[in-house]
Amino acid sequence: MLALATAGFMLCFWAWALLAPLGPTLREDLDLTSFQQSLVVAVPVVVGSLGRIFAGALTDRVGARRMFPLVAGLTVLPVLYLGHVADSLPAVLVGGFFLGLGGTTFAIGVPFVNAWYPPERRGLALGIFGIGTGGTALSSFTTVQLADAVGYAFPFDVVAGLLAGYALVAGLLLRDRSDRAVPSGSLLARTTAALRMPVTMRLAFLYAVAFGGFVAFSVYLPTYLTTAYGLGRSDAALRTAGFVVLAVAMRPVGGWLSDRLHPVPVLIAAYVALAALALLASVELLLVPLGTLAFLGMAAAVGAASGAVFALVARLVSPERVGSGTGVVGAAGGLGGFFPPLIMGAIYGATDDYTWGYVLLAITAGATAAFTATTMRHEARQASHAA
Repeated sequence: MLALATAGFMLCFWAWALLAPLGPTLREDLDLTSFQQSLVVAVPVVVGSLGRIFAGALTDRVGARRMFPLVAGLTVLPVLYLGHVADSLPAVLVGGFFLGLGGTTFAIGVPFVNAWYPPERRGLALGIFGIGTGGTALSSFTTVQLADAVGYAFPFDVVAGLLAGYALVAGLLLRDRSDRAVPSGSLLARTTAALRMPVTMRLAFLYAVAFGGFVAFSVYLPTYLTTAYGLGRSDAALRTAGFVVLAVAMRPVGGWLSDRLHPVPVLIAAYVALAALALLASVELLLVPLGTLAFLGMAAAVGAASGAVFALVARLVSPERVGSGTGVVGAAGGLGGFFPPLIMGAIYGATDDYTWGYVLLAITAGATAAFTATTMRHEARQASHAA
């Protein structure tokens, strides 16, 4: 069940990230401004993020056995539309809006995996499921290369075929745990209750910085590398894929460390490292070796933090509310990735420099480390005493 959920998550995330590597291509073909290019790659992020709120609450009620095949099958439609129909900025934005559906699968998989594992193993299990975010690496590795080698529509056709196949397999094989906790009340009532829970909003803030940083880099790094360092599109896409692979690999490490130590110290260390490395990147070091090391260090930090946040979710949120809570927390993570590309594009458009973007990231990460060390440490201690 964990393997099936991870595979579905990865394929849907691959679809979700199809536009990001093609950002420079779309900018040239459609004569986009820097801000318009950022908007194209950010729209699927915000739609997929907000959609997690409802997908998580719905999964609590009907289960992942129904939700995974449904979402994977429906995501085929915007993928084919973007590959074969969309040929203008409004059309691409419409396709990107519906492509956001693929990003909701995170909130489907977390409560599903959470139900199958005991508390002492959930950090690692959820971290392994989080490897599905590597779908963005698959997109970075393959989209530009396939488009250049075969044709613009080909990577979209490949992903659409894989999604259709997964929807069929998941419909046949995926099953929810028979004794999983099923909440009562309407979808709206449960979503509202999750939004009103203070612990949910605090966890959402932590994830907005951790996973938001991951999403922001994965969608904007190709643009940054081509603009700031003059790299070619394929080279920038491959370097971005390296960032994504390391971040994805560190996610189960963060969950594993959280199981053995505690999520709070893991999060503090990750956010402090992110702040320090963002300050280092702000001076625009030579890409090789120091700039590359700074980016890879930030990848490790956001990956470990993303895994640790959901280890903390498993400790602080009751089982029957994990889907709703995950939807809110996951939405915050995606939204955290929506604004930085727009801010970076706007800053560069105004100043021809990215420095202040990294300074803002460093300030945010440092404040999050302090918040974790105080408020979240107290919250975790209270939950431990209550248990």
